[in-house]
Amino acid sequence: MHFPEFRKNQVELLSLMVLAFLGGKDIRHAELAARFRGSAHNASVIRRVERFFDRHPIQPADVARVVLTLLPSAQPREFILDRTNWKYGQTDVNVLLLAVIWRGGAIPLLFLYELLPHGGGSHTEIRHTLMDDALCLLCAAEIRVLYADREFVGYNWIQGMAHRGIPICVHLWSDTLMDAWTAKDWLSRLQTGTAGLQVEYTLVYGQLMNVVLTHTRDGEALVIASNARAVTTIQTRYRRRFLIECLFRALKTKGFQLEATHMTLHDHVERLLCLLTLTYTWCVLVRVTLDRPKKAHGRRAWSVVKMGLRELVRAFSRESTRLCDLIDLLLPSQTNHPESVGY
Repeated sequence: MHFPEFRKNQVELLSLMVLAFLGGKDIRHAELAARFRGSAHNASVIRRVERFFDRHPIQPADVARVVLTLLPSAQPREFILDRTNWKYGQTDVNVLLLAVIWRGGAIPLLFLYELLPHGGGSHTEIRHTLMDDALCLLCAAEIRVLYADREFVGYNWIQGMAHRGIPICVHLWSDTLMDAWTAKDWLSRLQTGTAGLQVEYTLVYGQLMNVVLTHTRDGEALVIASNARAVTTIQTRYRRRFLIECLFRALKTKGFQLEATHMTLHDHVERLLCLLTLTYTWCVLVRVTLDRPKKAHGRRAWSVVKMGLRELVRAFSRESTRLCDLIDLLLPSQTNHPESVGY
């Protein structure tokens, strides 16, 4: 059992909420209540949904432990840190999210939620808090690398990751100093016809890093630094950071419509994100069991979450014999074999 500290009725309500999430893309209370099974009056079910968001004991760390249990890995894991946001009225809603890469996809693991009076990036202290929460669940040796975009730079942040023993692979701004020169100065040394520069053991934010400098197809400077990768593999490996963009689309416009919520209270949004994490993880586990059709260009015909979600909805609506197998995927005994699909 994943939540041994919860009472039976709390586990039951959590299960019903996850099943309600599977039934549709609307996460408003009344719509969630409409997807509860049973003969209870709708008003009574709505109050039950409200009580879940008001005082259910589920915490992000509880869910993260479940995710790591259900997604085993024999090797150190790769993680992605990024921020997503949306507007509720004039207020900017920000979620800082740490995702774990598993079988070619990004799965939400831990998150921090905050309301800001204006748009903008996350604070270094908030990022450090999130990574400290992660280190309560696994040791630094289990983190192969942390991928991050240009928002996640700065001396204090990079030094903080080094102090915690977390290797990083990060996109830098063109004005970032590398030894005594900026990245832009290094790029100016590119000879005509040269694809890019590879600089080993240069000082970036007080840490020795390998750096790849090149230009995108649009002519924008692309500077990627890492203290975890050989300089020859940095650019290829960094592409995995974009897996979190697919995750955000699945949680928002292409899937569960997270930005449609009217919740702003911290604890309410936190419990909502816990539900989304559990539901998303289940969809991923189901997808692994399915054949994955591809289009002529070689890419998947359906997204990870859409394939898993459709299979779950189909199984529950028809009460098929496969339903028990899909539920069994949530049992640790069914997922204790390390992933065998390489990157």
